[in-house]
Amino acid sequence: MQIDSDLIAKYNQPVPRYTSYPTVPFWKEKIEVGAWTAALREQVRIHNAEEGISLYIHLPFCESLCTYCGCNKRITHDHKVERDYLDAIKKEWDQYLSLMPAPPLVRELHLGGGTPTFFSPENLRELISYILASSIVHPEREFSIEGHPNNTTMKHLTTLYDLGFRRISYGVQDNDPTVQKVINRIQPVKNVKRTTDDAREVGFSSVNYDLIYGLPLQTLEGMTRTMEQVLELRPDRIAFYSYAHVPWTSRGQRLFDENDLPGADLKLQLYLTGKKMLTKAGYTDIGMDHFALQEDDLYKAWKEGTLHRNFMGYTTQKTAMLIGLGVSSISDIGTAFAQNEKNLLDYYKLVGKGILPIQKGYFLTDEDVSFRDYILDISCRNATCFKSDDMALLEKVTFPELDKLENDNLITRDADKLVLTETGKHFLRNVCRAFDLHLLRNQAMEQKTTFSKAI
Repeated sequence: MQIDSDLIAKYNQPVPRYTSYPTVPFWKEKIEVGAWTAALREQVRIHNAEEGISLYIHLPFCESLCTYCGCNKRITHDHKVERDYLDAIKKEWDQYLSLMPAPPLVRELHLGGGTPTFFSPENLRELISYILASSIVHPEREFSIEGHPNNTTMKHLTTLYDLGFRRISYGVQDNDPTVQKVINRIQPVKNVKRTTDDAREVGFSSVNYDLIYGLPLQTLEGMTRTMEQVLELRPDRIAFYSYAHVPWTSRGQRLFDENDLPGADLKLQLYLTGKKMLTKAGYTDIGMDHFALQEDDLYKAWKEGTLHRNFMGYTTQKTAMLIGLGVSSISDIGTAFAQNEKNLLDYYKLVGKGILPIQKGYFLTDEDVSFRDYILDISCRNATCFKSDDMALLEKVTFPELDKLENDNLITRDADKLVLTETGKHFLRNVCRAFDLHLLRNQAMEQKTTFSKAI
């Protein structure tokens, strides 16, 4: 499909990605640890027994710097760092266990980074075994990990499978050698194929690829070739992300020439080219740049209306509690957010003192909880229903924004419901923004270099 260039110019503005609401820039720089732990105790009491909790463990180390990456990472070839970090994670987990009246029911566990497969299979086994020894595993659990095609070995995969992992995500990004060179991520297609085949041989039920459009020196020809190679390997899921250019927070992005970045029109054509090839090959666009085959659980959750979204992205596991372990990790307990220290040494110091390493956070109001539901509905179901209790606020703040979106044929709506159009799905973040009361009340924040552009 073609999208009017005037729409692209109009809506290609800085907008949050809405992995949380309120978004991180509106959180408080300091959060009272006592209040946080009290809230966590209450939420554990409510949700742990049947629903269970999600765990995210951030493993920040990488052997080389990918210049496009906006994640919190430490670049090193010294694998001795694994020991200190594992010990710190264990201590932090012990602190959380002391706040729980019963063993946690772990429903979802994800290892992210950095490069989780930087860690040896033996150390990954030690870490996960330690976590699970003090936990109960939910019968519907989903364990997943991010792997690098260059260093994920068969030993990694067999170890993880034995621990209960069934889903792995490989960071492919782009197969064009020219693009790989400029972003400093050289990985031959044969490595992607090897690690994909290995995962399936071991028994992993879902293999995901992360691809990025909007990288420097990308062309339509190169994107077409990358997609052809990807489709030959037929991963179960594909996250086709928009490159977020935020050099003010990710210094590595200053290492390439911004003039090499595709403009908004080309960037959208890169996406539409990839999407056309994916849908023709049998993948379904489930929202926010994610595609899945119909046999995959993510597609089934989307189809059944049970898809959920949190800091780990789209998930089939809807838990009210997400506990983040490790440097810079974020926890979401439904009523509050907390982010760990971003500096590794500061993280070590606090954990060593027996203090939860929380840097910043936010306690949600009733208004926040209600409007977070709207944003989740739009992100996961491309539609939402208006609540009668919110109507006065919706009419005052949100509906004027929705009028603009409706005039541009991005949404359709009636008195109590909103649905995204096919065109509107390409501007999903802009539609979510209409329900972001914090941003609408402080639009000066949008003008600051805080968020990446929507396209």
